[in-house]
Amino acid sequence: MPVFDASSMIYAWDNYPIRQFPGLWEWLALQVKGKKLAMPKVAFEEVAHKTPECAAWLKDENIELVEINNAILHEAMRIKKLVGIVDDNYHPKGVGENDLFIIATAKTCGAELISDEERQTTLPKEPTKKKIPAVCSIKEVIVPCFSFLEFIKRSGEVFR
Repeated sequence: MPVFDASSMIYAWDNYPIRQFPGLWEWLALQVKGKKLAMPKVAFEEVAHKTPECAAWLKDENIELVEINNAILHEAMRIKKLVGIVDDNYHPKGVGENDLFIIATAKTCGAELISDEERQTTLPKEPTKKKIPAVCSIKEVIVPCFSFLEFIKRSGEVFR
């Protein structure tokens, strides 16, 4: 069951409007209803803040929202330490607190993470500048991370 980051849901909403891509959204609704997609609650809250219409759609479809629990919190703290973030000194070009919770949710659930955050082809020398996909690829983390488009391609679905 893939876990969606806010960036991918907002990307999908903005680039594949329901009126032009109804088949895609019908399929996504089936995935949500079949509990084949989930979203960390912190990611949903980001979506609600940035694109309320998308959040309303997700709520109408009854998206499974994963709450932060002790296991997720401990995993997020472990990842934070691996990235080298001390206290609340998050680098503005790297992952933030919610990003760590989102990665930790995917890791704890044994799920793939769908994120459209920038792929950094050259990793920054300063580890705190790493974005979600780069943090997911840290050998002590290893969370499969795909973009929304990669997620669609990997599904094998054809939308007419």
